[in-house]
Amino acid sequence: MQTQDKLSDGQLSDEQSREVAEMIREEIARRRISRQALAEQAKLSLSTLEKALGGRRPFTLATTVRLEQALGVSLRKSTAMPAPAAGNDVAPDGLGSYSHRAVTWLEGVYITLRPSFGDKDAIFAYRTEIVWEPKVSSLVFREGERTDAAYEHTGEVAVPHQSGFIYLVINKHGQHRVITVSRPTVTGAMYGIISTLRAGAGSQLMPVAAPIAYVPIANVKEPKLGRIMPDDPSHASYLSHLRRTVDESFALFLSV
Repeated sequence: MQTQDKLSDGQLSDEQSREVAEMIREEIARRRISRQALAEQAKLSLSTLEKALGGRRPFTLATTVRLEQALGVSLRKSTAMPAPAAGNDVAPDGLGSYSHRAVTWLEGVYITLRPSFGDKDAIFAYRTEIVWEPKVSSLVFREGERTDAAYEHTGEVAVPHQSGFIYLVINKHGQHRVITVSRPTVTGAMYGIISTLRAGAGSQLMPVAAPIAYVPIANVKEPKLGRIMPDDPSHASYLSHLRRTVDESFALFLSV
């Protein structure tokens, strides 16, 4: 099988490579195909695909084009975002026009907690890092160590002055996932609501909203990630964080 790129060897930026990798993982999960099958369709070696998806090497333009042809979708943004001026440390107006210095208290690694969409009594726990990204001049969040790695997200963080809430937003081709959380408590934890889509029967998707909590990983003595069942020693502590979302009026769920 021919695996050498004969097109341009130009490499995508780290941010572009992360976006392409995320879209590919989503397509693989949605279509329920293996990475080996995709590599064969794109006439790439599995090793090349694995390294690029794992962030161990950037995507090249040639590799990206082959994957686009194999999947029949565009993996690159149609319009290029202008790069911020050198030394600019103020986020765009659409994210709240905050300066880096004003939001350093948000940067860090958190354990993210929400109800499992698949198991009624389980809690889904994974890692989220919030950092300042100079290339886009704003805070970004990056999820990791999810048991459903294909759905790990990277997105923008909006910190508007008007509402006093923080928004973690994913926008992929017009499909949004929005997380709205409070400003950190005295312990650094944030509580709120996630609004997203969950897998339904077959290939169907269904809108879903649920409580969510971000707890600084330094506050958790023995962090446990994955699907946390009721018999797990971490379950009671994690559940107490999720209940705070409603019990202490960080968010309100209306009934009809």
